[in-house]
Amino acid sequence: MIRALDIATSVGATLARLGSGAAVGPLGPRPERPLELYEFEACPYCRKVREALSILDLEARIFPCPKGGPRFREEVKRRGGKALFPWLVDPNGGKEMYESAQIVDYLFERYGAGPPPRLLAGPILPDLTSGLASLWRPGFGARYRPARAPEAPLELYSFEASPFCRIAREALCALELPYLLHNVAKGSPRREAFVARSGRMRVPYLVDPNTGIEMFESADIAAYLEATYALGE
Repeated sequence: MIRALDIATSVGATLARLGSGAAVGPLGPRPERPLELYEFEACPYCRKVREALSILDLEARIFPCPKGGPRFREEVKRRGGKALFPWLVDPNGGKEMYESAQIVDYLFERYGAGPPPRLLAGPILPDLTSGLASLWRPGFGARYRPARAPEAPLELYSFEASPFCRIAREALCALELPYLLHNVAKGSPRREAFVARSGRMRVPYLVDPNTGIEMFESADIAAYLEATYALGE
């Protein structure tokens, strides 16, 4: 896709959700271990959970489950009984659960300091606007493309509402590459440590422990992932 159009459609997805997931809200207790989320980028219900993670400044191990993916979809079916997404695992509370609305309520009850914001609460407005956001990026981050699995999960510094981070996450999802998501939305207490590491407050920022590569720029990240992990079809 032409770069300008790529960015414009990703901005459209962000605007459809009125920037939900751009800033941290009131925070409650912090988990000792990262949560685990099985999801795929194009899924409107998964988007709501990712927004909740950003707002609550929660780290999560992301297991991308694009359609046709051979690895993590099967894991969800084995553990939960059906290929339904999102699927959240909280090793801190022993919870494993489907259904985006229930997951959002659980996250805010356990790790927040108040109810979910309006764009995440209720059955109509969140689902409608999240569906519209997916229409801006039809098919992106939806289907598996053959790729080799990394020995160790990658790391991504990101926040949900960033249109540039979305492009990097779509590339990770299509190749079914697991990664540790470090949310650094506006107001995040993690931002200071991130700037100390990377040198500036700019996302997305990819860390690949398998190659030692650390890099900014969504287009460069997507190209790197393609060159490093994608297999010829």
